[in-house]
Amino acid sequence: MMVMVPLAGELKFYPVNETFRISFGAPTFFFFLLLFQNTRAIVPGFLTGIVVVGFRILLDLVSKAPFEFSASLEANYSSFFFYFTYSVLFYLVKMERFRNRTLLIACIGMVIEVLSDLMELFVQQWAFHTMVTLAALQEMMVIALSHSFIVLSFLNMMKLYESQSRERQTRMQNEHMLLLISNLYEESVHLKKTLQNAENITVKSFDLYQGLQDIRHTSPAISDEFVRQALIISGEVHEIKKDNQRIFAGLLKLISEESMTDYMDIHQLVDIIVRSNKKYAGLLGKDIHFDSTVRGDHQAYHVFTVLSLINNMVANAVEAIQREGTISIGVEREEDWVIIRVSDNGPGVSPRRKRLIFKPGFTTKYDRLGNPSTGIGLSYVKEMVEQLQGDISVQDGEDGEGTIFQIRLRVEHFMQKE
Repeated sequence: MMVMVPLAGELKFYPVNETFRISFGAPTFFFFLLLFQNTRAIVPGFLTGIVVVGFRILLDLVSKAPFEFSASLEANYSSFFFYFTYSVLFYLVKMERFRNRTLLIACIGMVIEVLSDLMELFVQQWAFHTMVTLAALQEMMVIALSHSFIVLSFLNMMKLYESQSRERQTRMQNEHMLLLISNLYEESVHLKKTLQNAENITVKSFDLYQGLQDIRHTSPAISDEFVRQALIISGEVHEIKKDNQRIFAGLLKLISEESMTDYMDIHQLVDIIVRSNKKYAGLLGKDIHFDSTVRGDHQAYHVFTVLSLINNMVANAVEAIQREGTISIGVEREEDWVIIRVSDNGPGVSPRRKRLIFKPGFTTKYDRLGNPSTGIGLSYVKEMVEQLQGDISVQDGEDGEGTIFQIRLRVEHFMQKE
């Protein structure tokens, strides 16, 4: 404020006399006071007034010859009273009370500027015996009003920018939350399968225990220790199953409570996937171009099912591309089916690996230390697709370059029911 106000004050004209000026210093000063409403205005106004007078004396020193300090001070010192009066009135009005009342702020700003002009004129009248005409007063009021609305226009533009920034931040947080929940959803599917396996192992372990008990009566070679160990194994697996059930219940509750919406437009879902994988590609230091197309009429689809399926395939394509490339996402509606295609121009998949690519634990990706990835991404996709009574295929891209993954799903399994 102490830098900008003196500079803006040099954009000026003189409606009354050669000493009383109307400049852009006043709206600039008003703008900063509104911008920093939580700061007491009196001290900044006092300092700004001193700096304005000092700056104008410095300009006289540079531009006028011969320079007389007393004459320059006498011509400019009244400006101090304008800014100091302005800041005192601004503080007394407590402008922060009217933060959301734009027109009232403009009117109060106009009144404060006119009163500050009158104070400056009063000081000049005492020093130079200047008279103020009614026409000059009317002109000051019009200029003060225009200053107020110019300032408010800038403030409203700033508020609009801030609201847009907050909206972008909120959208990014929501997208991050959706991706996080979709990952939890994916883990819950794996956990559910683990629960089923644990249940089967518990039953088989107990059957083994009962079988060993029956055999023990006819075969002395079966010791009580083997029978007891079978019972212990059955009990321990049962405990693991119960622990997993508690974790599974907690995951489902978390997914249910944290989800903003369970269903969303497919265009929004694809946009989220593209934006998140652009960041992922950047994190890996890869230059990847993404494009997407959505054809046909689509209803709202289940967020976490679609996100987890498509995001897994797209992330897999990002990891497959070496340095730079293109990934295309296509979603098409054909009667009761939705067809999802994810294609890339990466190195492709060999015929032998195509037979293994959906096997749990199979991976061709290793980190910098040589540790393999989990290899459950595509196996999860295949499992989910089969649960939804669909099918998934992988084939070479055009001219044998890259890979195309295609999923076919019946719409009824993941669209919002009426």
